[in-house]
Amino acid sequence: MICLYSDRSGLEASPRAPPMSRTNSSPGNFESPLDRPMRLAEIFVAAEHALRLTISDHDLLKALSSTQDFEHKYLNLTKGAAENYHRSWWKRHGVVLDGEIAAVCFKHGKYDLAANSYEKVCALYAGERWQDLLAEVLPNLAECQKNLNDHAGYMSSCVRLLSLDKGLFSPKERQAFQIEVVNLAHSEMENPVPLDVSSLITFSGSTGPPLQLCDGDPGTLPVTVWSGFPDDITLDSLSLTLVATNNTDEGGQALKSSAATVLKPGRNTITFALPPQKPGSYVLGVVTGQIGRLRFRSHSFSKGRPADTDDFMSYEKPTRPILKVSKPRALVDLASAVSSALLINEAQWIGIIVHPINYSLKGAILHIDTGPGLKIEDSYGIEMERYVETDCDAGTSKAEVSVEDSPVSPKQDSEVLNLCDGKIVFSEWASNVSSIMWVPVRALSEKLARGSSSVTPLKQDILEGMRTVALKLEFGVHHNQIFESRTVAAHFTDPFDVTTRVVNKCNDGTMVMQVMLHSLVKANLIVLDAWLDLQEGFVHGKRDGRPTSTFFPLVVSPGSRAAVVFSISLDKTMSSGKDLQLPESILNIKYEINGDRTAGAHKPVDADHSGSDSERRALVFKSAIVLQRPVLDPCLTVGFLPLPSDGLRVGKLITMQWRVERLKELKGSEAVEHDEVLYEVNANSENWMIAGRKRGHVSLSEEKGSRVVISILCVPLVAGYVRPPQLSLPNVEEENVRSNPPGPHLVCVLPPLLSSSYCVPVK
Repeated sequence: MICLYSDRSGLEASPRAPPMSRTNSSPGNFESPLDRPMRLAEIFVAAEHALRLTISDHDLLKALSSTQDFEHKYLNLTKGAAENYHRSWWKRHGVVLDGEIAAVCFKHGKYDLAANSYEKVCALYAGERWQDLLAEVLPNLAECQKNLNDHAGYMSSCVRLLSLDKGLFSPKERQAFQIEVVNLAHSEMENPVPLDVSSLITFSGSTGPPLQLCDGDPGTLPVTVWSGFPDDITLDSLSLTLVATNNTDEGGQALKSSAATVLKPGRNTITFALPPQKPGSYVLGVVTGQIGRLRFRSHSFSKGRPADTDDFMSYEKPTRPILKVSKPRALVDLASAVSSALLINEAQWIGIIVHPINYSLKGAILHIDTGPGLKIEDSYGIEMERYVETDCDAGTSKAEVSVEDSPVSPKQDSEVLNLCDGKIVFSEWASNVSSIMWVPVRALSEKLARGSSSVTPLKQDILEGMRTVALKLEFGVHHNQIFESRTVAAHFTDPFDVTTRVVNKCNDGTMVMQVMLHSLVKANLIVLDAWLDLQEGFVHGKRDGRPTSTFFPLVVSPGSRAAVVFSISLDKTMSSGKDLQLPESILNIKYEINGDRTAGAHKPVDADHSGSDSERRALVFKSAIVLQRPVLDPCLTVGFLPLPSDGLRVGKLITMQWRVERLKELKGSEAVEHDEVLYEVNANSENWMIAGRKRGHVSLSEEKGSRVVISILCVPLVAGYVRPPQLSLPNVEEENVRSNPPGPHLVCVLPPLLSSSYCVPVK
């Protein structure tokens, strides 16, 4: 309080007495050289009078006239000062003034403005670790967030309050903060709230060496979790992430606690059920959990070291492995039997050899996944039989390590298994013996086989017939062992490679065509019949062009060749004005196959299930053969009509004429639509000037012998022997057009005549 005193001017002067010690609140009258203390009203009047004499600014006097005006003026001055501090990089001073602004806004209930300013202040205090100052401001921020229904912000502020030094708040206050978090987490919030609680919940592995496991073995993993909450807190769920040290990009596998977890203040030991892990070294990643609608995460160890923790829980120490999974030994081996040169578009057997290596495959499950262009014919069943190694197998026989006479495996040689959802369950008799599994598959291809000429042989693409099968085997007591084999490749092909050539041409126009068949499979192919579906423009010769029936059956051994002869000729009565019904000829070969599935190609699966004996042998192979006409007769002729007898002169207009005549009808894509022919005149612009149209259509009937004359006006520009303009038919191929004259020729152009208009008389 400010006290103002005034001297008594009307009293007589008296000698000064020694000063007396007294307080302003002393009651009663007493002798003193000073006047009595002024009353509060007198002080207010004197202060106001002094301010009016001192302050000349009318706006400032108005601001001091009332509390509201003073606060308004104070906020404006403070905001301006804060902005100046921020612009001048005096961030701390600006943030402190933001706190003054927040206090005024908080007093008047403007919680949104107050919260924005308090967040800046709290960020500064937390970054500088001024916990005493943070403890004074953070409760106000939490109160603002609570009034604004900012659930995420309010719970985050409560967690930050619990993370401060315990001496800054009483135990009851800390318990109240925890109650607020729990009650709000179990309230009816619209959306779950994520929250980082790394400052309250820390974790580490238990003391001692890391847990050692073999690949595929399950186990239990104890983890130490430290709780910074003042009371017990119940977690609805708790998960822990394991991260492999050799490849952190893959993320981690989450381990979940089986039941609700209660964390007591201080140290807690939580046990997680550990599923089989891949080989490698693992460290702890992230602890996640849920309390009601609150989802919390703890990313790392707390920066503040808890009082009752060990040194290894400190965040400064490097993260050490908590789990090590060793590489397994070989327990089983999968290999493919001979599966090359199988028939395409036919059901065939692919063999898969299974070798157990001192490990039981009881209840094992084999997953089969076919690649594109390959499907499993599961309606026939999967044949599984005992596999016996042969002497020609390289290396140590893997069947030697299997227990052939094991009492747990009954004697059985074969069995038919069913495929369900791409999985096959092993029988008990195959648990300890080497076995082979025959899977019926069909390679699909919509591409028709194409033959080639002996002059230009067709190149075979080996990759085109490749198909893949992916295998995965699950075994072990709890199916905790998984064997993923590399992809098995199978090669599918056509039974024959077809090559054609013309061996003779008779006087009557008949041609003898030889079709050579090269076997592409490791089996005997028996040709029962062969015939040709000829494309338009060709007809069969004698006996409809079919080979003599005495040639069949024709046996083609693996890798050998055979030949079939056909008689064909050109169709001279070919109809006109129609597209070709068959753009290429089709060779049909009816055959059967005798082979062993252990060697590759064999009789298709369908052959053993339905139909009579004759139907079972009816396999038909089709191959496209392109036959070309030996001569392309011209269809149109273009003739250059003679020029005038008086010749050509430079600058003289002249008419160039061409006659187009139809020799025969065009076919297919070369046919002329609506009896119109497109023409185009090409000329050297330095020698000729075209006065008419260079490009247009003329009407030409489709009848043989029809003709039309095309006229173009042009002017020669230079004298001498020059090439005349040329007429072309862009929509007709050159092979179908005969030109007369056949090639470029020269015409003589005379100089222009002398004109008297240009004569100058001689003086």
